[in-house]
Amino acid sequence: MNRSAAIEVRGWCPGALRPMLSGDGWIVRVRPRSATFGLDELAILADAARRFGNGHIDLTRRANLQIRGVSEATLPQLHEVIARLGLLDDSPDGEAVRNVMINPLAGIDPAEVLDVRSIGGELARLLASEKSLWALPTKFGFIVDGGGILGLAEQRGDVRLAAIADGPDSAVAVGLETRVGVEWFGSISPGAAAAAAIETGLAFIGAASREKRQRMRDLSRAGLASIRSAIGPRLDALRENPLNADAPLIKRAGLIELGTGRLAVGIAAPFGRVEADQFRMLADAMAAHGVKEIRLSPWRALYAEVPSEQSGQSILVAAASVGLIVGPGDPLLQIEACPGAPGCQSTSLDTRGDGRRLAGLLPRFGFTGTIHVSGCAKGCAKSGTSDLVLVGAEGRYGLVRNGTAQDSPARRFSFSDLAADPDQIFDVDRGGRHD
Repeated sequence: MNRSAAIEVRGWCPGALRPMLSGDGWIVRVRPRSATFGLDELAILADAARRFGNGHIDLTRRANLQIRGVSEATLPQLHEVIARLGLLDDSPDGEAVRNVMINPLAGIDPAEVLDVRSIGGELARLLASEKSLWALPTKFGFIVDGGGILGLAEQRGDVRLAAIADGPDSAVAVGLETRVGVEWFGSISPGAAAAAAIETGLAFIGAASREKRQRMRDLSRAGLASIRSAIGPRLDALRENPLNADAPLIKRAGLIELGTGRLAVGIAAPFGRVEADQFRMLADAMAAHGVKEIRLSPWRALYAEVPSEQSGQSILVAAASVGLIVGPGDPLLQIEACPGAPGCQSTSLDTRGDGRRLAGLLPRFGFTGTIHVSGCAKGCAKSGTSDLVLVGAEGRYGLVRNGTAQDSPARRFSFSDLAADPDQIFDVDRGGRHD
């Protein structure tokens, strides 16, 4: 297979076999199996990021890992490393559609309805191997939610599987993400759930080709009806609704009590960026306390089960010492920011530096909402709505409230002007959420 030929194409989510060129070189995305890396795998990838890239590693909102600053000369060597770990797909087209998200604590969390790792694994295998599915858009995503304290109800996807019962009557709800939210239209046994999701994806391909759409939520009523009619007959009636997106979510950083004596740690990365040395240090600290694996999540945070509270606290201290986020109240957890300049050619703005400066203002104003700092209107860091969006254009920011980077701001400011008068950012009367 000619792997180098794929890198000439641009404008999609990057992969390992089809990387994307950015301002600091090629971006190579590594998709873990079941959101899990062994600590030895993590250490090897961190070393590879330093040797074959610029040492910058990004955690993505799809629970993947991206190695930045790779050159055409070093890409084949990085491929060899990824292949040795069993993480390199056979085809760039199969890799591109292997977009499956599962709970980061699947199989660990006593509160989960069902351990969905086998469903997610089978779904990923079918996506990568069945060529008929490679017609799916590369941003089309599947969510497999087993519930628990880190549920995925708030995450956006296209096809959703959500566990609603375990035991003799175990069942998984099947849903589509529409313009007005998730439409659940039946349930199926866990053993048949992956196949149902695949059939839903194939039905989407037919409907999308007629309407020239890229996401489930963009289909017309007729398009959605065609999918329901294709999949509905094989589903059982829905006995109960899955967990809803308004369910409270526990803290995403720090020591997490899972129940029945089990503990985990959550460690977040500011704006999703982890340096290779930070990753290597974290892997070493976790290994010293008996941790075997680490889980990725859509919140740009890492999770691991720990054997005791003492070991968990020691790991958190080590993570904090290298600048990672270990406290649930850290203001940086409220802010999403794209790489910005100089890592991205689409903007001249220091988005992450500006994001840190905003984080310093949040405690003063009591602002508890979400913030998205985007260097341009593409909104690469976050596609969903934020309470406050700073969207860049021509070296300035426009303010959008309760919207996305694609929305048109009424006015534009330099960041220095905004920082000099932060009331215009956080004014509660203009939509800011305060304590």
